[in-house]
Amino acid sequence: MARSVVIKNGRIIDPVNDVDGIADLLILDGRIAAPGDAVPDDVECIDVSGCWVVPGLIDMHVHLREPGEEYKEDILSGARAAASGGFTGVACMPNTRPVNDCRAVTSMILTQAAQASCRVYPVGAISKKSRGESLAEFGEMKEAGIVAVSDDGLPVRDSQLMRRALEYASDFGLAVISHSEEPSMSHGVMNEGVVSTRLGLKGIPAAAEAIMVYREIALAEYTGQQVHIAHVSTAMSTELIRSAKARGVQVTAETTPHYFTLTDEAVDGYNTNAKMNPPLRSEKDRQAIRQGLADGTFDAIATDHAPHSILEKEVEFDQAMNGIIGLETSLPLALALVRDGHIDEQQLISLMSTNPARILGLEAGTLAVGAVADVTVIHPDLGFTYTEDQVVSKSKNSPFLGWKLQGRAVLTVMGGAITHNLLQ
Repeated sequence: MARSVVIKNGRIIDPVNDVDGIADLLILDGRIAAPGDAVPDDVECIDVSGCWVVPGLIDMHVHLREPGEEYKEDILSGARAAASGGFTGVACMPNTRPVNDCRAVTSMILTQAAQASCRVYPVGAISKKSRGESLAEFGEMKEAGIVAVSDDGLPVRDSQLMRRALEYASDFGLAVISHSEEPSMSHGVMNEGVVSTRLGLKGIPAAAEAIMVYREIALAEYTGQQVHIAHVSTAMSTELIRSAKARGVQVTAETTPHYFTLTDEAVDGYNTNAKMNPPLRSEKDRQAIRQGLADGTFDAIATDHAPHSILEKEVEFDQAMNGIIGLETSLPLALALVRDGHIDEQQLISLMSTNPARILGLEAGTLAVGAVADVTVIHPDLGFTYTEDQVVSKSKNSPFLGWKLQGRAVLTVMGGAITHNLLQ
C-alpha cells in the first residue's frame, strides 16, 4: 500500500538528472515529491544515513517459470526474491510452458503479477512457440502488455526471420533481445578449453556466441533497426559490440554477474550449480567483460535468473539443466566492481536501473519529481554470508552459496509501498 514516506539523510544517486549528494527524498501518493512540498502529519520517516538512495533496480532478463514449471519458481516467489535483491521491476522471458507467444499467456502473467512484490514486465516470443519458423503476433502481445520480444533459451536460426523480427518489432516500439548462439557449435556442456579437457566434458567454443553476435549486428546495421544482445560471455563478442557501437550501429548489450565474477574453473568437481548457457568462460573473457562494463560497451547488468530444483541439478553434469538463480546476489556482486574501481556509482545505477528502463521503454529508472516512487536503498558496506536458508527464491541453484558478500539492498519501495525492509 502506497504511503507518505521521507527517506532521510541518504546519498541520492540519479544518473538521469545527474544528481549525487546527501538529501532527503519525499514520497507522496506513490510518487516522488518536490523537496518543498507540504509534508503530511502522518508521514513515515526512515533514516538511511550511510546508504545510497537510487532509482528502483530493474532486471531486464529473468525466468519466472510461470506458467508451467511453478515448482521451480512462480511469479510471486520470483518477485519476492527480486524485491529482496533490491529490484522494483523484472522482465520475464517467454520460454514458459506454454510459451508466451500470444495475448492469453501475456495477460495471464500480468494477472498473476498484480499482487507481486515488484513490477513484472513480460517479454513475448519472437516466433510462434519459439520454434523459429514464423513470427508471433507482436501487435497482439504489445496490446496485452509485453515490453520486448525474444526467443531466449533458443537462437533464431533463420536469418531472414530475424531480419523480419527487427523490422516488425520497430513498428510497435519493441526491443528485440537476441539469444546469440550458433546451434551447430553448441552441443557441449561447458566452455571449450583447458578445464573442459581436464574434466573430460564436451566444450562450447567462444566462437559459437561471437558468430551469432556478428550476424545480429550485421542485420541491425543493414536494417537500421535496434537489437539487444543478451547474456554476453566472451571477449570476442564484447569487441564486436564495441566496434559496432563505434560505427553507429543500434546495438545494446547486457552481461551478468556470473560472467564478470566467475570462470570455467568454477565447474571443477563437476559443480552443476556452475552449469549455464552461455557457459562460464576463461579468465581472459572475464576480464574483457569487466572492461566492457567500464568503457560503456555494455548497457546493462542482468541476472538471467534461472531457477531449477534439485531434480534438475543433483544429477550427472551432462544431464543437469543450465542456469542459476541470481536476483539476490546481483547487487553485491556488482558492488564489488565499484569497490575495485572498475566502474563508479553512477555507472552502476545506469547499468542496473536507468539503461534497462531506457532499452525496454519503461517509465522508470529515475528519481525525478513526479516519477513513480520505485526506489532502492543500498547499504554499500553491509556484509553477509549468502546461505541456503537465506534464499528467498523457491530454488537454491547458486554457485555463490557460502560466499561472504558485501553490500545489499536494505529497503525496496515500489510505487511508494515498501516491499522489502532490513531497517526494521
